Amino acid sequence: MGERPTFDLQAHSTASDGALSAAEVVRAAHAAGVRLLSLTDHDSVAGVQEALETAAGLDGIEVVPGIEVSAIDGDRSDLHVCGYGIDHRSPPLLRVLEEWRADRAGRGDRMVAALRELGWAVDERPLAERRAAGGTIGRPHVAAAAFDHPDNAARVRSEGLATATDLLVAYLIPGAPAYRERTRPTVAEAIEVIHAAGGVAVWAHPYWDIEDPAGVRETLERFAALGLDGVEAFYVTFSAEQTRMLVAEAERLGLLTTGSADFHGPRHPSFSRFRAFDLHGLTPRLGPIAAGA
Repeated sequence: MGERPTFDLQAHSTASDGALSAAEVVRAAHAAGVRLLSLTDHDSVAGVQEALETAAGLDGIEVVPGIEVSAIDGDRSDLHVCGYGIDHRSPPLLRVLEEWRADRAGRGDRMVAALRELGWAVDERPLAERRAAGGTIGRPHVAAAAFDHPDNAARVRSEGLATATDLLVAYLIPGAPAYRERTRPTVAEAIEVIHAAGGVAVWAHPYWDIEDPAGVRETLERFAALGLDGVEAFYVTFSAEQTRMLVAEAERLGLLTTGSADFHGPRHPSFSRFRAFDLHGLTPRLGPIAAGA
């Protein structure tokens, strides 16, 4: 790890699939030396105000209101677009997010049904509790509802599934037997809604979605034509080569370049530490994301 950045522009709370409350996320980021943070829960801004209020009581950290929208792009049904600097209280934004979460919840129900068809028991109580509290239902929650059910203990062992994440990968990713697609929004719709809420739209962790560099370049150029403002070029799992390519393409297209360690909680197997990504000697271009903090 080379130079450690002092910004971290993806983090998740219990408003989506994180382990900590929004206030706890901010305090953990502050303790880790983060100076510029964004809380980007999936399809939800429920924790943003709490994050802002917590940061206001701490020295040396600013929070940018954010969101991570799960979007559709052709055959890719779970591509992520982050919005930064949004008006998290905007009534039109809140209305459309409610619609998108309903679609997401419908997909969750379809995946629960698919798991049951495959012989898994699913505990719907934690899912119902999340819905009642206004939380989103994502694949991690569905996977946990099956993994934690005592009736599945023998099967979990026999299939070598050590964690709920293992079950998710085995059954709930594209191409897996219980995976079901969303129906909206498209990437263009996500960008439009983020812009309407006063924010900038950034393609999150592009190499999650496309492994081939040529495919990433083509897709980034296409998204830029739709109005995309930036790309997450600096990311905890990206190599130096991947980062340099994204920065070069962003410069060519006039896009911002952001970065994150994608914090989900202190015990997460992959995303447990703030600032755990490398700049590889390159300079991020945060533009209004930093200026508006």
